[in-house]
Amino acid sequence: MFQNRITELFNIELPIIQAGMIWCSGWRLAASVSNSGGLGLIGSGSMYPEVLREHILKCQNATDKPFGVNVPLLYPNIETHINTIIELGVKIVFTSAGNPATWTRKLKDQGITVVHVIANTKFARKAADSGVDAIVAEGFEAGGHNGREETTTMCLIPLIRDAVDLPLIAAGGIGDGRSMMAAVALGADGVQIGSRFVAAEESSAHEAFKSTVINTHEGDTMLALKKLTPVRLIKNKFYQDVAAAEERNAGTEELIHLLGRGRAKKGMFEGDLHEGELEIGQVAAGIRKIQPASEIVKEIWDQFIYTKEKISRLGE
Repeated sequence: MFQNRITELFNIELPIIQAGMIWCSGWRLAASVSNSGGLGLIGSGSMYPEVLREHILKCQNATDKPFGVNVPLLYPNIETHINTIIELGVKIVFTSAGNPATWTRKLKDQGITVVHVIANTKFARKAADSGVDAIVAEGFEAGGHNGREETTTMCLIPLIRDAVDLPLIAAGGIGDGRSMMAAVALGADGVQIGSRFVAAEESSAHEAFKSTVINTHEGDTMLALKKLTPVRLIKNKFYQDVAAAEERNAGTEELIHLLGRGRAKKGMFEGDLHEGELEIGQVAAGIRKIQPASEIVKEIWDQFIYTKEKISRLGE
């Protein structure tokens, strides 16, 4: 059995974590990844409190393996989410998009393992000082919201490894065993993967969005909305509208009006491929089929072991 700091921290078999993505990471996906030996996460950022409760209970019924909840700290119902997580006995929480010091102590006092997502060394140190148990370092290649520094994963992971001594999970641009091996070589103890699991059969993403993802090629995603919060999007009509506004140096208010409300839900969950916000990482260019999550986990791990053994034979 493979063991390292990540598998021991979460009591899982493989150091593969499925990202808690809004509109894509419901209980079916989380349970399937956990049942396959990795760590599944429910993405609470797109859930009303009663919906999160339902997903946690269904996930608990679908797996006896560890799973967690991803909680964006800027979420308006954050206190209700935190209390629901504690009440229902969830033991792992990944936090993002906010100050980890606000909730880490309360969660840890309840025996919950806390992981925080960062994109630079400054916030890695802040997360460590707040008492988190591990850190996700997410590079510029990732889908969804990204760090303003635009630091790529290959540059970010060694920087974070040198800055803090906590268990380190690499994210951004990782979609197979080769990139997982590269992340480990750079200092990571495990990986968090989002885009590949968007195209899982159990993902709650709309089938039209999944089909778009597996037909994405190099250069089809771009970082946009930097004046608000940088987000990586597939180039569709909505993206082109944003790009045109940014080209004429539109102000923050105009961009907020253009973004409106519910764009991500419209695109990723409801399947509006023209007016919706389609968040996905650069690694989508290498995703070519929709598969069961268990198959994805196995393929990644088998390729990781193969690559590891191949590297060990170099110079023979």
